[in-house]
Amino acid sequence: MVRITNAVAARRRTKKLLKRCKGFYGDRKNHLKLSKDALMSALSFHYEHRKLRKRDFRSLWIMRISVAAKMQGISYSKFINGLKRMGCTLNRKSLADLAVHDPAAFSAIAAQAKQALAA
Repeated sequence: MVRITNAVAARRRTKKLLKRCKGFYGDRKNHLKLSKDALMSALSFHYEHRKLRKRDFRSLWIMRISVAAKMQGISYSKFINGLKRMGCTLNRKSLADLAVHDPAAFSAIAAQAKQALAA
């Protein structure tokens, strides 16, 4: 009778776990129990921060648009309202990109937004 162990699969699982914990600080990188806990925390934060990154970028775009709109003499909220009234479907990401890389095009859009508000 030969004793059956799960050694190969267990070692493979352990190596996979420790490989994912590479770069962690202290015993969290090479002790199984601590590594497991550290990895669960890290993955949880990673999931949360993937969601937060989208919010962070949206607020960055809004800030950039706001500053560019102020330079054209119109507030952010009035600028967005003007765009909605004129039926413009540009999103905040592309508007922020225009504000940074093509100020002339942004100023033309801002002028049209002002006209839409006045009408």
